[in-house]
Amino acid sequence: MTSQHSPTKSSTEADESPPKPATPRRKLAFGQGSIIFVIFLGMLAGVGTFTFGYGKGASYLSNNPQTCVNCHVMQEHLDSWQKSSHHHVAVCNDCHLPHHPIGKWVTKADNGFFHSLAFTLGDFKNPIQIKPRNKRVTQSTCVSCHSDFVHSMLPETRGGDMQSCVHCHASVGHAGR
Repeated sequence: MTSQHSPTKSSTEADESPPKPATPRRKLAFGQGSIIFVIFLGMLAGVGTFTFGYGKGASYLSNNPQTCVNCHVMQEHLDSWQKSSHHHVAVCNDCHLPHHPIGKWVTKADNGFFHSLAFTLGDFKNPIQIKPRNKRVTQSTCVSCHSDFVHSMLPETRGGDMQSCVHCHASVGHAGR
């Protein structure tokens, strides 16, 4: 009997299959500039979160007058408000922020940023003084709450001159000042 042997390939011949095409390396979707930018944003978010927590930032979202004394220079203002005729009818936000919801939050954000910057850098007067923009807000809130009483004193044209309410009524919101 004759055996038929099929020719066998040596092990070296079996490994010599055609080479597979190399898989192209995928380029990163982000370049070095993007990675640095993301790291910078992360650091900024971390510092912002720390500062917001350390500065009791969440308390400023409330309407609580005690929030104002988070900064020690405001204690005298809180004490004088507690002795004022407005103590039982108005809190800080009622007089120092616009009554319109968007204006209120824009002014809160604006004041919060610049107050924290001033206190961080030590660049403020003691006793703290109201700035012209905030004087206009306060004047507007006085007129808004007391429109029935002051309508005869309002200017004839919108934006016209009017005597400041606190010129005559300086101690209404803060007694003894």
